[in-house]
Amino acid sequence: MRARQLWGRRRRRFRCTTDSNHDQPIAPNRVQRRFEAERPDACWVGDITYLWTAEGWLYLAVLLDLHSRRVVGWSMSEHLDTELALGALEMALGHRRPDHLIHHTDRGSQYASEAYRERLAQHGITASMSRRGDCYDNAVAESFFSTLKMELVYRTGWCTRIEARIDVHEYLEVFYNRQRRHSSLGYRTPVEFEQASRSTQRGSAQGGRLECDF
Repeated sequence: MRARQLWGRRRRRFRCTTDSNHDQPIAPNRVQRRFEAERPDACWVGDITYLWTAEGWLYLAVLLDLHSRRVVGWSMSEHLDTELALGALEMALGHRRPDHLIHHTDRGSQYASEAYRERLAQHGITASMSRRGDCYDNAVAESFFSTLKMELVYRTGWCTRIEARIDVHEYLEVFYNRQRRHSSLGYRTPVEFEQASRSTQRGSAQGGRLECDF
């Protein structure tokens, strides 16, 4: 980057916007800021953010694989409700077959709702939640949204929600997952890193289930 006279854009400090004032059950924090996983689908982290358009707010929910930082599920809606979070989960489950998966989020009412907890239980997924008001407990998801806003949102003005949906879709599926190189992944894209990891696992002669640290 220095040789090509390129400089990264500075990130803004993130803010905690989660409303955890509800009476739904809270899962324990099983991740404890250990943001590494030895295999794909060992731990997903999720969160919700706000995108402004001239028509009003558009809400985005995502799930990222902690091993590859790949966005495995996402959903957008005009409403900040459980269906928004469930949309991201359904997308992820439509493409992946997790085994012994930890699902880590904040304490938002969407993730603590009965419908969401039931969906996790149906797939044998174990819930994990951050401590109250501590956004650093979900730092990977927060960092992803910071990157999204710095690289796309703050540089774009949307007249309609449809325009925002199109741009965010392209950013997530085309650029972030398949083109954007990550220093934490050895300057590979999430898809490249994940493919290499799966290839290595298939080629190993261990014969048993690969476990993660959680």
